Parts: sequence; structure tokens; C-alpha cells
Amino acid sequence: MAWVVLVLLLTALPVGWCGYKDFSEALTFAGCVTGAALMVASFIMLVGVVAVMDCWVRGPSSNFRVVALISTGVALLTNVLLALQTGSDGEIVRYKVLTIALSAMSLSTVVLVWRRLDEIPTPKRVAAALIVSTFVAVANFGYQYIFQPYRHEATPLVQLDPGKAVLSADGKTFSVPVDIKLVNHSDMGFYVLGAEFHAMGEDVTVSSKDVVRTRWRKDAEQWAKYREKHPLTRREVYQPGKLVAAQPWMPAGNWVEPNDESHSRTVVELPIDTAFDKLTFYATLSLARKDRLVMDNFGGSAYSWRTNVVPHSMKTTDEKEIDTIVQTAGMQENNAIDQYTRKKRRVTMYWRFGVHGVDVVPVIAPVGEENRKASERTNREIRTRYGLIDVSAGPVEETIDELKKRR
Repeated sequence: MAWVVLVLLLTALPVGWCGYKDFSEALTFAGCVTGAALMVASFIMLVGVVAVMDCWVRGPSSNFRVVALISTGVALLTNVLLALQTGSDGEIVRYKVLTIALSAMSLSTVVLVWRRLDEIPTPKRVAAALIVSTFVAVANFGYQYIFQPYRHEATPLVQLDPGKAVLSADGKTFSVPVDIKLVNHSDMGFYVLGAEFHAMGEDVTVSSKDVVRTRWRKDAEQWAKYREKHPLTRREVYQPGKLVAAQPWMPAGNWVEPNDESHSRTVVELPIDTAFDKLTFYATLSLARKDRLVMDNFGGSAYSWRTNVVPHSMKTTDEKEIDTIVQTAGMQENNAIDQYTRKKRRVTMYWRFGVHGVDVVPVIAPVGEENRKASERTNREIRTRYGLIDVSAGPVEETIDELKKRR
């Protein structure tokens, strides 16, 4: 029976610790319930250790033989569910091997205790207890790891509202205030990974007749290249916009609370005799759901013009024209089991500065594997797992004449 005691202790202690961590630190209600269930299972196994020792000492006269059988059954069920979890979602091989080995060891303890029983008193009650506990464990496992992560999506809304133009005191420039509003009507909180605002000055040239097809095709190729989209008409001649303002509008590392709103204002300043026909405003926001990960604050920045911090997988043919600022932050999984059985990861933000504003690219990758190019399927899985969301507002277009009339 020493083998049974050893297996129960090897299962009860780590399961109880993970249960305590989940119960006290899990990010979702389902995670707290899972933690409570793991602590109950650990308690049953520890009681089973006492029951097995009583059977060992007192032999057939012990009244705790059924308790020993139930505890070994709970250990078997717990280890099997953990093996399924680590097998499908875990990344560290030793934990996969450990849970499979503990499952086989738990099965052997069930057989050993079963053989020691002459008969099972009240077998119907014992069977009912095992069936109910199995059903509860499987239902909680399915809800926590299958249904709950995908129960519903939530996406905040970003709104842009250009205001009245204000003439400077010397009459040489005018400023356009732009109000940016973030509205989160969901019951989810979000980490702000990056928030960027930029304005483009554009000229509008319209031909009196259709442009030649070769010119139109060339313009169409340019149209598809940049985020700033221009009309694909036969008479409007494509002219790339020029960046006139760009800046963050929310601090990276902050968070958005559920059912909350956030307001920000930025100012775009232009000379009074500007040659632009219109201004186009854009705002982008990169978020991560607070119920999917725990994120630390971003540390110091690294710069592409000082060190080689941009992975080869993110470089493009025009990389010489792009400067990149890199920020990283540590993170933890949203439950204790994943935290121990998955590789440690970091959140990395790439701010790519080009002639058409800034691209904010979030990357979550294991430590030491940031330079490895991930497949599209892996990227989709990461975005779904950690609730990565990109929200954009714009283009909001205003003609220069309309802005000046509002003064």
C-alpha cells in the first residue's frame, strides 16, 4: 500500500497548489471554480492517504476501505483530465510525460485497492459518488477549456471627431483639434498594447476625362499598397498623401475597464497657406483581453537604428525606409496549469515608422523564439487565445475650406 500512498501524495500536492493559485489568482469565474474543484480533489486524496494507511495498519477490519477506493478514483480522474489538458495545450514535454505517467500509476492504485476489498458496502452509493464527481469534473473541464474561451467576442469602438479650426495669434498657422473617444460597452477589460493617431494631407486632382488604363492600373497598385485608401475612379488621379501629424493617443500598458469610456484630444497644426485640399484622420488601437493573460508594464524601448532588434521575419523590401521602436513586457497565462505547462512568453510591440504613419504590430512569442516566423494558423491561434484585437477609426476626411470656415 506504500505505492498507493506515494501516488496519492504525488498527485494531491501539485494539484492542491495549482488549485490554490487558480482559486486566488484566476482571471475568470470559471478559473476560480476550477481552482476550488482542484482543491477539493486534493483534499479527498489527502483523506485517502489517511484511509490507505488505516487499511494498511488495521487490515480487513478497517472501515475506510471505500474511502481509499474513492480517493484513488478521484486521483485517476484528475490525472487523466490533466493529461488531456497538457497533451492538447501544454508545450513542455516533461509535464506531458509526468501527467501520462501519473495517470497510469493512478490506474494501478485503483486496481490495487479494488483487490484488497472483499466487498463494497453500499455499492450503489459509491457508484453514484464516482459518477457525479466524474460528471462535474468533465463538465467543468469542458466549460473552462473549450466553451468559456470562445463564449463571445468583445470589441471596443473608437470614434474620431475633428473640431473647429483655430487661427494662431500671428495668423500664419491654424490648428485643428481632433477628439478621440474610446467606448467599451462590453463586460471585458483590455490592456492597451499600442494606440496611434495620424493625419494625412492630400491633394485632389480630377481629370476632365478618364485617365489612360496603364496609369489607372499603376494607381490601383499604389492604392493597395498603403493603409491610406484613395478612390479607385477613372478620373481622380492618384496622389499619395503626406504625413502631417502622428503620435500615440493612449499610453501603452494602460488598460480599459469594462463598460467604460476614455477621451483624448490631439491637435494638428498647418500653415494658413497650405496647399493641401483635404485632411484625412486615422486612429488605431491594439488591445489584449484582460481575462486571457496577465501583462506586466512595458520596459525600456529598443531602437532599430542602434541595435538589430527587428526579427528577419518582420523585415520587408523597403526596410531601409522604416525605423522601428520595440517595447517588450512580461506576461503570464490566465491559469496556473497553463502557466506551468506552457513556455514562458513575452509581449513585444513593434512601432514601425514610415512615410505613411506608424504600423503598430503586437507579437506574443516564447522567450528566445521572437525571431522565428510563425505561420498564419499559429498567428490566428495566438490572437484568439490571448484576445488580441485591432480597432481602427477612419478615414475621416475634412476639406481645408470646411475646416477654415469653422473658425
